[in-house]
Amino acid sequence: MKLVGAQVGTARIAKGLTQRAFAEALHIDVETVASIEQGRRTLMPHVAEKMDRLLGLPGILTVAANRLPEVDTIPAWAEEYMEREAEALALSWYDTLIVPGLLQTEEYARAVFGCHVPYIGEEKIGLQTALRMKRQRILRRATPPTLSFVLWEPVLRDRLGGDVIWRDQLRHLRDCADSPGISLQVLPMGMTKHAGLSGPFILLETPDFQRLAYSESQRGSLLVRDPNEVSILAQKYAMLRSQALNFVQTKDLLDRLLGET
Repeated sequence: MKLVGAQVGTARIAKGLTQRAFAEALHIDVETVASIEQGRRTLMPHVAEKMDRLLGLPGILTVAANRLPEVDTIPAWAEEYMEREAEALALSWYDTLIVPGLLQTEEYARAVFGCHVPYIGEEKIGLQTALRMKRQRILRRATPPTLSFVLWEPVLRDRLGGDVIWRDQLRHLRDCADSPGISLQVLPMGMTKHAGLSGPFILLETPDFQRLAYSESQRGSLLVRDPNEVSILAQKYAMLRSQALNFVQTKDLLDRLLGET
């Protein structure tokens, strides 16, 4: 990362650009440019492509970005997804295991990271929790994204962190269900047909109307750009919404669960 960062800085200076001018031309923060040049931040492939074009390089930085080893706690693909998430026009999220990160309370998020095996320690749990809460800033944007969530019912029944944390998380979801910018639906148990058996995924629309998808597995993550693959996941999501409880039924289920606590 330091080597690639030094190459970026050298090429920028040779082009006669300040970090601020470079950042503005790339439409990213000047702090991001500084972090990349200092080797503190991974150079993402899509940013590297823009840099190559701006600096007149024959794909050198793009090759370097694609060959970087994933040494951070956040893999390169996940880091790029989070950058895209922060500016997304719309997000459609299907989850079968945990409450989606954008809807988690702080204590629930802490409990999720505390389930990691091997145990990652209190310091790292605190850091990861803080990063997750920071991601939720997009909910408070002047123009927040259009958000749709489909959760499999067991997500609501697992009492991660204990009864108090679980109850607070259910209350938070019930509040989210009343938010005008959030569509929340629950896929009930006992279905005879289920369009999401292959696991969780997220659909994302960028400010330039590009449609992407993102999925995670036990040991990695994948940002999907292929329009055909994104289309398949979009079809799955549409089917999941039709199979899930509607908005009113979802609120009724949350109310019943809260009544049982």
